[in-house]
Amino acid sequence: MRKGILDILKGKFLVSGDAPKNWLFIIFASFLATVMIASSHSADSKVHRIANLNEQVRELRSEFVDVRSDLQGLKLESAIMGALAEDGLYPSETPPNRIIVKSKE
Repeated sequence: MRKGILDILKGKFLVSGDAPKNWLFIIFASFLATVMIASSHSADSKVHRIANLNEQVRELRSEFVDVRSDLQGLKLESAIMGALAEDGLYPSETPPNRIIVKSKE
């Protein structure tokens, strides 16, 4: 057992008779480790992107609520009359007359 551990630490398994098999396994394990690391980095970057997009959605939603409340205030009759008063337009003092059309049959 002790001799086997010393052989591994000295690297004798890399130069022995069946070394090509060991090298292929080491290359394969290195390739898998590289793929795992790349996959992990990709997943992390996607998580960060999702967090940024969620923050943008929250900001846009709050901006939408602000603009919608401003629009509701601008649609009020008093706001419209105030804006038109600057141009010299005022509401009529007399109510509108109704026109009734009678059809001929």
